[in-house]
Amino acid sequence: MPFALAKLARGTIRSPTTTQGHTVDLKVPITISDELGDDIIESTGLLDLASGEIQRVEYEDWDLATRGLPADSEDYEFTVGTLSNNGKDVEFKVDVNKVTGHYSVSASELLEIKVRAAALFAGISGKDMLRNADAKAAATPPAGKGRKHLH
Repeated sequence: MPFALAKLARGTIRSPTTTQGHTVDLKVPITISDELGDDIIESTGLLDLASGEIQRVEYEDWDLATRGLPADSEDYEFTVGTLSNNGKDVEFKVDVNKVTGHYSVSASELLEIKVRAAALFAGISGKDMLRNADAKAAATPPAGKGRKHLH
């Protein structure tokens, strides 16, 4: 089903929708690993494929209330996320905002995740996706063509 982006009056994007106006859920479950020296703190969350925000982070064997954010630990090194499907994994860098405690993925990393996931999960390469997009663009007649003079 093709997607259309709903726009606000000022031209900003509100949320992805279908052509029938139904909101599309673009959140996928991921695992998150905060690397702390010799320890790895595991958690799960939902990656929003539209914005790169990671929501509903739930830690395993880590009490956030008493220990704080893993990224605030002295031996914190980095955070990675993993998107899995049918035994295949795509690993990516996760950014942690130490002030707000929010996890997210940068725009460039998000694009890379989408390309790698398509290649791994569906067997589609980045070049194939570009070739398909170029073919669709070439097949679509430019606006205004096909009409004869209106006068």
